[in-house]
Amino acid sequence: MDALRTLIAQTHAAACLECGKCTAVCPLARYDGNFSPRRLVEEMVLGRPAEAFHSPDLWSCLTCRACQERCPQGVEYCTLIRGARALARREGERAPCSHGGLLQTVMRLQADPRHAPKRLEWLQEGLEVSSDGETLYFVGCLPCFQAIFSDLGIPALEIARSVVRLLNAAGERPQVRAEERCCGHDLLWEGDVENFRRLAEQNRAMVQASGARRIVTACPECAYTLAVDYPALGYGLGVEVLHLSQWLDRALQEGRLRLRRGERRLTYQDPCRLGRFLGEVEAPRRVLSALGEVVELERNGRLALCCGGSWTDCGAANRALQVERLAQAGRSGADLLVTACVKCQIHLRCAQETAGLGEEGRMEMQDLALLAAQGIERGRGGPSTPPQP
Repeated sequence: MDALRTLIAQTHAAACLECGKCTAVCPLARYDGNFSPRRLVEEMVLGRPAEAFHSPDLWSCLTCRACQERCPQGVEYCTLIRGARALARREGERAPCSHGGLLQTVMRLQADPRHAPKRLEWLQEGLEVSSDGETLYFVGCLPCFQAIFSDLGIPALEIARSVVRLLNAAGERPQVRAEERCCGHDLLWEGDVENFRRLAEQNRAMVQASGARRIVTACPECAYTLAVDYPALGYGLGVEVLHLSQWLDRALQEGRLRLRRGERRLTYQDPCRLGRFLGEVEAPRRVLSALGEVVELERNGRLALCCGGSWTDCGAANRALQVERLAQAGRSGADLLVTACVKCQIHLRCAQETAGLGEEGRMEMQDLALLAAQGIERGRGGPSTPPQP
């Protein structure tokens, strides 16, 4: 298959030494003895695409990039998996989707330009936005998550409101656009390139029409997709893209925002797309240091343990990984587990529902946006409204 050979060349997969370091550090392989990144690479390099494309491992991979951190040959394993999923989809294979495929259905509906999602109903009185601000707040799928995961108590809309409050407190009135669509991250990583391109095209038009100079988003997956995948696949936005933690860090250093330091001990879950993919591990920690004492989890930074979350083929191994991470948080001595990715919080909160989970795994969790918004020093920057309980 010519397309597979091209993918192997682009990802340097043929340079694999079969040393097995990828499998040794893979968080999923620790709980699923049948899962092996090395074996998937071997099947594709040795010209056995039928075995690779039909393998459940192709879809259960977390694409957390832990393997690439340790690969001595620089094999771009995650790009290989993403490309192989797209090729497998061409052959009629489909990802085994969690939650009955509801999330993917919502994303594909947004890809259809005939549908106009109601994107602005979460805005409340007191939140100041504009139609021509230099900063565009990319909300992402928070409104959808609020509806789908309400049983877990995920404060998705309050995360969105907190981002606007923080921007307002620093003197910014961001644009929030009704035309915004899902960034397409999950569809791209599940091999649905066609619908990803539809979303990217609509979002690019939205950004260009806005005239904004930068995008701020609280979602690491949105940040990576907009900053890296869009230009790589021909949809460059021509603007700076910042994760909220990076924007907060900059605003604090420039003196445009001040946060009250509390007495709580905070520990932090590094999102894979922010820490390993974007290489950003320091900004969120500097922000947290302005809010309280930071204590680290057993594995952190670029070597952090993935939350185990996936909308694709989420099973017992994923749950075991999440329970392990919660136990590590409990042993950290912190009072609060802070997440900078709503998906991390969704999956970890879901794991907290596991029967038999010890008390050390039931630590309180909060998103970075909410925590920072609660710590805004009044009288600094523009107007702000206290977060709702």
